[in-house]
Amino acid sequence: MSMDSKEVSKALGTSVVIEAVESMTGAESIAPDHMGRGRVPARGYVPAEAVVDAALQREVETLLYRQAAMLDAQAWSDWIDLFSEDGIYWMPATPDQTDWASEPSIFAEDTLLMEIRMGRLQHPNAWSQAAAWGTNHLVGHVMVESATAERVEVYSRFQMMEMRRDDIRHFGGSYRHTLIRVDGRLKIRLQRVDMTNAQAAYDYVIQAWV
Repeated sequence: MSMDSKEVSKALGTSVVIEAVESMTGAESIAPDHMGRGRVPARGYVPAEAVVDAALQREVETLLYRQAAMLDAQAWSDWIDLFSEDGIYWMPATPDQTDWASEPSIFAEDTLLMEIRMGRLQHPNAWSQAAAWGTNHLVGHVMVESATAERVEVYSRFQMMEMRRDDIRHFGGSYRHTLIRVDGRLKIRLQRVDMTNAQAAYDYVIQAWV
């Protein structure tokens, strides 16, 4: 059975359990060159330095800060809309990882998989999202590494606090974004998330995007 993203969203809205979506292969469905500089490991990574005008710097920072606010507000549909049609959210399992096809990742999701995850998070029986669950993101050290009229490469750092009932967890690390212009707006084509504590022992798995 093959379903497009609209059909998947409709099915999720009616609480239909989807057993298989033939065309849904997540990040693996994207051409390998889409990884771009995501192939560069995070271990020992030092961001490049580019001189950009203040307006572009502010535009990039606003996008990253709004993204963090959307995640904290659980405005996941708006957050997914920040990605381009071929956008990928990728969280490698280790800082040495250079692709999502040959090694397991914590997240490697295209927008269709993001929609499915959002449906699960919003389900009334989602135990992991019970009362008193929330996050607080801080994003900083935003550096534009390179910029053209169509493409911007960005490095930043993040800290996230997650609260679930009385349990507090902290996550921190770096983002690397590849942003492209779509109808004049910056959209996320690739978001690589390298968590410093990716290999930590967790009482429960990470359910939502960091």
